[in-house]
Amino acid sequence: MSWKDTVNRTLSRATGHELRRVRDADGKRIRAVAPPPAKRTDVGDRLLVRPAFVLSSVRSGSTLLRVVLDSHSQIHSPPEMHLRDISVKTKSKYVDRTLTALKLDERSLEYLLWDRLLHRELTRHGKRQLVNKTPNDVFIVDRIRECWPDARLVFLLRHPAAIEASRMATRVGKDTPERNREMVLKYISALEDARTRFDGLTVKYEEMATEPERVTRELCAFLGLEWEPSMLDYGRHDRHFKPGLGDWKDKIKSGRIQPPTPPPAEVHPDLMPFVEAWGY
Repeated sequence: MSWKDTVNRTLSRATGHELRRVRDADGKRIRAVAPPPAKRTDVGDRLLVRPAFVLSSVRSGSTLLRVVLDSHSQIHSPPEMHLRDISVKTKSKYVDRTLTALKLDERSLEYLLWDRLLHRELTRHGKRQLVNKTPNDVFIVDRIRECWPDARLVFLLRHPAAIEASRMATRVGKDTPERNREMVLKYISALEDARTRFDGLTVKYEEMATEPERVTRELCAFLGLEWEPSMLDYGRHDRHFKPGLGDWKDKIKSGRIQPPTPPPAEVHPDLMPFVEAWGY
């Protein structure tokens, strides 16, 4: 079985999607593009304009990327917002009737809440570009694009074996190696599915940690902003690194961008398809 077959099998199990080559009428391969977002009637309700979302697995350096971006004078990147777990529930048939009359429903209200929450954080900090990062956003990419059709996506990759080792180090006594690998596969499968279906900028954690100026310049260009050297000195700002808000280990608390930890020499076969797909 080829690595592509293995990726498809894992993707199908985790997301219900498969990777397929798309060809035109002449048989030429064409680049996969995202399907159009679901039709909405409330586009004018959005306060955020072209928000950006970092999509990543857990233990991929997303907190480092967040604080580096947040060090830009015009970018606000808040702690993990966990939009997936912020929901709206109506409690009576009367409110349902009212919402129907207003051409709203629970999901529409949920999107209004998401948008208002993130916009509040952006304006509270006096900046103009919102970049949100929460690893479990990889499981709601379609909803993010439904809520904000103009949303831009940044795909943050890290060597899958390094992700596995890093997560295992934080789960000592809590997860078995098998359970840990299962969780990592769930995240990286969803991430690869999103990369296949949507356009965006791909960034590798290892390159960000070793060539931070080049990578942050690319990120700023993607966001339509001028690069600022201060981005590389995130430690000059007061930060709150706590569990539940992102990474909280000593490395991120140092305030310095440090070289990445090399991946383990041995890679489990289940991870190899993604190692190859991501060019490691």
